[in-house]
Order: sequence, then C-alpha cells, then structure tokens
Amino acid sequence: MRYFELPADFDVQERGRRARENFRKGYNCAQSVALAFADVLPVDEQTIKTALSGFGGGMARLRELCGCVSGMAFVAGFMLPAVHPEVMEERKANYALVQKLAGAFRDDFGSLVCRDLLELRKNAKIESPAPSERTPEYYAKRPCERQIGRAAEILATELMAE
Repeated sequence: MRYFELPADFDVQERGRRARENFRKGYNCAQSVALAFADVLPVDEQTIKTALSGFGGGMARLRELCGCVSGMAFVAGFMLPAVHPEVMEERKANYALVQKLAGAFRDDFGSLVCRDLLELRKNAKIESPAPSERTPEYYAKRPCERQIGRAAEILATELMAE
C-alpha cells in the first residue's frame, strides 16, 4: 500500500538520469536518489533535501552505509510504510523491501559500504566534515554518479513491479 501513484510516463532510465543530474547539481548521494522521485512522493522537495542532508558520504562522510542505499530506504518508506510499531507485518514488509533493494545494489557493486565502494582503507581516520569540492576531477575519479543512477533505476524498477 504505497502512499503515491506513478505517472503514466514513468520511466526507469529517466529516474536514473534525474538522480545523476541531482548529484551533478551538488546534492549528496542520498538526496540525489530520493529527489529523482520527488514528483511522485507525498512530501515536498525541501523536506526530502532536509531529511537526507546528513546521509551523504556514508552518513556525514563517515564512509559507512552508502547514501544511495539510504536514499532508496527513504523512498521505500513511502512504498511500504511501517507507521504502526505494533503492526509487525508492516515492518516485515518494509524491511523485506529495503533488503531487496539493498541486495540488488550489493549485487551490482559488491558492497553497501561507502568506504568499500570508494576503495578507501579499512582503518582510515574519520574524514573532515567538509564536503569535497565538486570539480571535473572529483566526478572523473568517483564511482558515485554511476552508483546513484543505478540505485534510482533499481528503485524505479521495483516501483513498476508493484
């Protein structure tokens, strides 16, 4: 029982393109994925931007869970919401959906962990909270844009299957 309807012209590749474009505009990975669905979600863009502002870089550049997966989980909350803590079937359905989405991402990229996806050292110290400057070199060396686009496509494919 999702909280929104899809438009007749809903397109999987278009959602991936929107997500990559969001990243190029400077949004973090979680925001980029979720904002690709802003036109269908029952919340405004500002709420999406605000709610996911700390989830970039594997949560505030801690390089833990990839923000792409966090963005997918955010949208999944509107696809199969679990708003009543006592209704275990809702929670089970939501968790199963998030696991399915995350599993598809892991199958494509080998990990859900930002640090692994960026091929950073396992014991690297926590980075500065200052986001990296978005330069042509930044985009050229990072796999993020491709992963963001693919995360949106995974999510869009699942939306179309419901």
